[in-house]
Amino acid sequence: MADGAAEGMADGMARGTADGAAAERWRVRVDRGLCVGSGMCAGSAPGAFALDAGRRSRPLAEETDPSEAVLAAAETCPVEAITISRPDTGEPVFPPDE
Repeated sequence: MADGAAEGMADGMARGTADGAAAERWRVRVDRGLCVGSGMCAGSAPGAFALDAGRRSRPLAEETDPSEAVLAAAETCPVEAITISRPDTGEPVFPPDE
């Protein structure tokens, strides 16, 4: 995102709330029908993505803590196969609603 809103979102969501509630989580999905196996996601966020034997990306976990690396992987996917949402509400994190 050019305005830096997503980066700020990752920073803010990674922290717990003032009342001690757990930090937000992200649900990460890869559309394997769109994935071309470039490996950019696994290269930028190796702890979150891997390529399988068919050279298609997959998230290593369905849910993860918000991170700049996961967001960067989604933003740089050449075919926009990676989506990130909030698991509790389904609200998209990336790509953002416009």
